Amino acid sequence: MSWDDSELALLKELWSSGHSATQIARRLGCSRNAVCGLLTRLDLKRGHKPSTAKPQIRSVPKRRLPLSAACARAVDKKVSKPREKRQPKELSKRQLYAMLAEAVRNTG
Repeated sequence: MSWDDSELALLKELWSSGHSATQIARRLGCSRNAVCGLLTRLDLKRGHKPSTAKPQIRSVPKRRLPLSAACARAVDKKVSKPREKRQPKELSKRQLYAMLAEAVRNTG
């Protein structure tokens, strides 16, 4: 896009009054990127205020020993009993066939 003198003057005026690049682009009828590119080439920047925050520098706290290491005597650990594996119920052939027949009837 070629910029003429009136557009450059309007761009500088809108930028200095605090309008955003999108607002300027809508007003001039061009893309936001075209406005940003021209602002960069003209070296126009916003006057950013320096930060007023005053960060406090804190020292790193000393590492303390865990309580278990500081104890005089060791504490016994509780260990759970291993689970017994349950064996499946033994079924007779008659029971298996009855279960199969019922399953076939239910699938309909």
